[in-house]
Amino acid sequence: MPTTMKALILDRFGDETELHEHSVPVPTVGDSDVLIRIHVAGLGSWDREEREGHYDGAFGVPSTFPYILGWEGAGTVEAVGAEVTRFAPGDRVYAASTPVPRGGFYAEYAVVDQEHVAPVPARLTDEQAGVLAWDALTATSGLDTIDASPGDAVMIFGASGGIGHLAVQLAKHRGLRVLAVASGQDGVALASRLGADAVV
Repeated sequence: MPTTMKALILDRFGDETELHEHSVPVPTVGDSDVLIRIHVAGLGSWDREEREGHYDGAFGVPSTFPYILGWEGAGTVEAVGAEVTRFAPGDRVYAASTPVPRGGFYAEYAVVDQEHVAPVPARLTDEQAGVLAWDALTATSGLDTIDASPGDAVMIFGASGGIGHLAVQLAKHRGLRVLAVASGQDGVALASRLGADAVV
């Protein structure tokens, strides 16, 4: 396994011109960690704010440089910690994490606690899985918050958007009746195709 990797790093917060490719050490693998060779890194709407420094200290840990952005991605397992039993080198996985304090997914390798790693379903490409994690977690947390029971109705606004289209599918999986609000005729068609019971 290599000891260094290429990564897009920040030496200081700022605009997109502050991102540079550099060689940095491969992250250290702890006992409960999974080291992933990254094939696809997700780009989040929050990346810009983080790159500009608006998240500095937001997770109770001061930001350190070089700083590697990227909260989600997909790839193959390169190595696992001593306590990891669910994954082995070569497994296709996707993961969600936050870059603080160990670096994100804008790199050849990322290290993530096994709790935040999942196998890539066979039907998904790496491109699909690599951008899925945080939108799916957001949709799931919304459904968890309302704590609806099978048969209950839930209204999902933005049902054709990144989070909304996942919320429709997850709600149907939970046995909920989905009333969806989507943008445009193509959005209405998508929400219908994904199983919404009524769409406007």
